[in-house]
Amino acid sequence: MDTFALVVTIGVALFFTYTNGFHDSANAIATSVSTRALTPRVALAMAAVMNLAGAFMGSGVAKTVSEGVIQTPEGSKGMGILFAALVGAIVWNLITWYFGLPSSSSHALFGGMVGAALAGGTTVYWHGVLDKIVIPMFVSPVVGLLAGYLVMTVILWIFRRANPHKAKRGFRIAQTVSAAGMALGHGLQDAQKTMGIVVMALVIADVEDYGDPIPVWVKIACAVMLSAGTYAGGWRIMRTLGRKIIELDPPQGFAAETTGASIMFGSAFLFHAPISTTHVITSAIMGVGATKRVNAVRWGVAKNIVLGWFITMPAAAVVAALSFGLVNLAVL
Repeated sequence: MDTFALVVTIGVALFFTYTNGFHDSANAIATSVSTRALTPRVALAMAAVMNLAGAFMGSGVAKTVSEGVIQTPEGSKGMGILFAALVGAIVWNLITWYFGLPSSSSHALFGGMVGAALAGGTTVYWHGVLDKIVIPMFVSPVVGLLAGYLVMTVILWIFRRANPHKAKRGFRIAQTVSAAGMALGHGLQDAQKTMGIVVMALVIADVEDYGDPIPVWVKIACAVMLSAGTYAGGWRIMRTLGRKIIELDPPQGFAAETTGASIMFGSAFLFHAPISTTHVITSAIMGVGATKRVNAVRWGVAKNIVLGWFITMPAAAVVAALSFGLVNLAVL
């Protein structure tokens, strides 16, 4: 196997992780920054550290990505498929980042994998795609919406007689913990997705065998790149999540972050399902906001965000398929 092709593919995978970090950093800290619980730079630094820690907390999601979406392709054609899949995901990440749309980096990656695999004639495990990606794509936002609503309702009932100003100060402090939980869950989920891609590249290159544990250097590289991207920040998307859906206060921010973190940990440890952190926190914010009054949520903005969710996988798949075609003409 051409070592150069392996190095290039791994390099592109790490760049995807970097774009994932700055694209999705808003997931962990937008609510804390918008409620002024944390300053932007402090929030980003905290998120970067927690992303790094979360990347070492498991490997179930990485296994799903490397073994449950597409058949591991072989030879130079297989490396071309992985390269094209990553290009499709990166291009979509950059487009949605530019327009401030909180789409899913995870689903961009999965769409890229499916599109490149179809273009390259590799088997797609449609049952795995349905069970581990498509169903969670629909279920997790619904769970986030309902759970956010319920958590916020409980908080409102418990603190119904509390002094509003004192309660807000307390929740502003508590948001430090809930935002850290979100960032930890983001590292647990999203760093592992790139780990799965790198493992596939190593298997194609005969450096690793199918089913081997993830090398420590892969975990470190993916975690560091995700953290670096997180620290770079994603200000455009942060404004959408923190301000445009609803004006959040500290109790609402705490409720949304706690809901999002709980769902991410549960899906990773119980189901090994690579869910979208973007979908979960956005829907949790909508659910929390709806407790104030239904029209407190800017549903027009929410509709555009949800529309972006649905087009992410097919759009990334198309870009990846076109990329494979170009790679096939130029190299393979």
